[in-house]
Amino acid sequence: MNSSFSSQVSAFEIQPAERMQELPTQFFATLVRKANEQITAGHDVINLGQGNPDQPTPPHIVKTLQEAAENPLYHRYPPFNGFMFLKQAIAQRYKEDYGVDLNPETEVAILFGGKTGLVEISQCLLNPGDVCLVPDPGYPDYWSGVALSGARMAFMPLRESNAFLPDYSALSADDLNKAKLMFINYPNNPTGAAAPASFYQDTIRFAEKHGIVVASDFAYGALGFDGQKPVSFLQQPGAKEVGVEFYTLSKTYNMAGWRVGFALGNPEVVRLINLIQDHYYCSLFGGIQAAAAAALTGPQDCVTSLLAMYQGRRDALYSALDQIGWKAQRSQGSFFTWLPVPKGYTSASLADLLLEEAKIVVAPGIGFGENGEGYVRLGLLTPEERLREAVNRIAKLNLFS
Repeated sequence: MNSSFSSQVSAFEIQPAERMQELPTQFFATLVRKANEQITAGHDVINLGQGNPDQPTPPHIVKTLQEAAENPLYHRYPPFNGFMFLKQAIAQRYKEDYGVDLNPETEVAILFGGKTGLVEISQCLLNPGDVCLVPDPGYPDYWSGVALSGARMAFMPLRESNAFLPDYSALSADDLNKAKLMFINYPNNPTGAAAPASFYQDTIRFAEKHGIVVASDFAYGALGFDGQKPVSFLQQPGAKEVGVEFYTLSKTYNMAGWRVGFALGNPEVVRLINLIQDHYYCSLFGGIQAAAAAALTGPQDCVTSLLAMYQGRRDALYSALDQIGWKAQRSQGSFFTWLPVPKGYTSASLADLLLEEAKIVVAPGIGFGENGEGYVRLGLLTPEERLREAVNRIAKLNLFS
């Protein structure tokens, strides 16, 4: 009897939905596995391939959460769209930092981290057969949302010769006719490039002409180097008419694990994001919302100090790279550097070599798209002395002699 039951169970198969087969492969899962194998073997691995902030959340934010956790109000379900005080806090921060006016009631959606919104917007706007314009190289989770919607991606190459900005004139007429959504991201992951106000103005005109919604990923909006403050898409006239901007507290306040983000701008897109989230979530824990509001409305010296730290790390890394002959344009923002691979290597083969021979993890450019080939991404998420140590290890491989 037990044997018969066992055979019946073993014959049962789970049939996944077709959309699960369409999801892109998580390229970096293999990278993490290889790095963990080296660590398990006892090697001193310097991980420059990650995008996870290495500093703690500022104490005043943590203290707010600790106090808020005792508030019985936050032990109940929060409002579906989040507390108004948090929406008001992000509106206040955008007004102070960028001079942008946002209506907290209609132009702000609270997200479970910026990544969630970047996936959700494709599901809100795209049907099978529609086209989404995606930067290449770019953040791989843009691809995930498009795949879940059943739409198709048309890639916009980001090339050094064009300052890592897309060339809209190079897009095909067919793609433009079918495009309903586009992603842009500056300061850029992975290239570290920044975008001028003129680029956003051109983007708004382009979007208006072709009826394309703009999704501006401003995750690194607080991280601009050499005294250059990153420009917000929403600062430009007409931006709210054609799109939204995604902002996150992960990078600005070292709150990656707290999962707090926002979609800001066009009221209809904000409404749709709130609507889809009504079916997924019941908003963030109220204590986290209180702490997030404290981050946005409290003293911002922690942000200034964080930016200075990343600038110091960037300068230390590039100074060391110059000494060994690894030449590259300096990052203008974000906490990433984008370095050309030496002759004779692909991005993946160089990453493998650095891990096996120097015990250094870097992210191969091919993992960010076809046009990422020829580069590797290094993060500034380890102290200056470890960055210099990484370069010293690379120097011993004589790749640039």
